[in-house]
Amino acid sequence: MKVKAVNWSNEFQGAITVCDLQGIIVEMNERSIEMYGKDGGRDLIGKNLLDCHPEPSFSKLRQLLESGESNIYTIERNGIKKLIYQAPWIQNGKRMGMIELVLEIPMNPPHFIRQ
Repeated sequence: MKVKAVNWSNEFQGAITVCDLQGIIVEMNERSIEMYGKDGGRDLIGKNLLDCHPEPSFSKLRQLLESGESNIYTIERNGIKKLIYQAPWIQNGKRMGMIELVLEIPMNPPHFIRQ
């Protein structure tokens, strides 16, 4: 049975930004374009994300691109808490760049310990 591909990412509530190994932004979903609207929105595709970040973020992102490590943290801005998840983009077993997911989360989300 052939499965039809679906484009789910544009209506996903979190921001998804994808860059190649040099830091060139190759894809943004609609939420990412909206979130980075003041910085250029859709026009950021094709630009280097390193150019958008001052120190120490610049060095941290360069390290992530070189190492393939993940970086996970939370931020709060204007009373909204967000989870930032930066991880390698892997395709056919080869590291191609990095994906950043930005998700709005509750200030004190429930935490469960599962056995």
